[in-house]
Amino acid sequence: MKHKQPPFQITNKVIDYVAEISELIGRLTSAQRLSISPTLRRANRIRTIHGSLAIEQNTLTLEQVTAVLNGKQILAPPKDIAEVKNAYEIYERLDELDSYSVDDLLTAHGIMTRGLVEESGVFRSSPVGVVDHEGHVLHFGTLPQYVPDLVMELLDWVKNSDVHMLIRSCVFHYEFELIHPFADGNGRVGRLWHTLLLSKWNSAFAWLPVESIIHDRQQEYYEAINASNDAGESTVFIEFMLSTIKASLIDAIKTSDEMSDGKMDKAAMRWKLIEEFLKTHDYIMNADVRALCGVSAATANRILGSLVEEERLGKCHENGRWIYKA
Repeated sequence: MKHKQPPFQITNKVIDYVAEISELIGRLTSAQRLSISPTLRRANRIRTIHGSLAIEQNTLTLEQVTAVLNGKQILAPPKDIAEVKNAYEIYERLDELDSYSVDDLLTAHGIMTRGLVEESGVFRSSPVGVVDHEGHVLHFGTLPQYVPDLVMELLDWVKNSDVHMLIRSCVFHYEFELIHPFADGNGRVGRLWHTLLLSKWNSAFAWLPVESIIHDRQQEYYEAINASNDAGESTVFIEFMLSTIKASLIDAIKTSDEMSDGKMDKAAMRWKLIEEFLKTHDYIMNADVRALCGVSAATANRILGSLVEEERLGKCHENGRWIYKA
């Protein structure tokens, strides 16, 4: 059965982006950087969550998001803390989700908005006007009685279309926001699902903080949605999203290149890993360095000792153990 294709154009710019992204993904996966560094993966996952929630006015800084996910108590609105924990839980379960399943989409919304909205894990029951962050009405979402069928049709189209997944996932993201299927959490779930679709196409996308680049370009994100709304098709939004995906890949490759042996001696690479670790932890210990750098306890001691000598780290005794802070 041929599913009705949502309206969009495949422009030369779109074709160029798809080619560039495919090449960049090849470079990233051949370097195998994201898969071998759990530290880098966790740092990226935290940036993803911070970015996606910050777009929706969550007030927590990257440091506070990190602290919450490390089990620390922080002074912040309970709603904002709950959003972080919920988002982390569902991003950690990306592997388990079927990207074409309405039930899994509802499950994801249920986890993302658990304890935060009344209609959690269900499609909305009342009409909604979609406003931007300045309170301007962008458009009126689909009437609630049509939402379930439209979401199902959209997922079926994404599943069965022969358009490239990079383009398909952007079309999904735009059309999903247009339908606005939930009372709240549409932006967060739409971005999560975009990442999910891409990660099923290439697993590296599960660890790429595309959301944090969208956050950096938040104004452009809204402008692309508005321009597509005005045009009645998603071409402008597709071009914007592909440029954002390309930027996140360039960013990841730059980090990966800095960490690769070609450009860095062993000591510099170890310091880079420790630095990344300390972005998401208050301190580092011998056991952490052993795990990060794949070295013995004695070597870990030497690494930490030299970093203390170079005054890159400070050493202190806490609860009967030595810890090191930047």
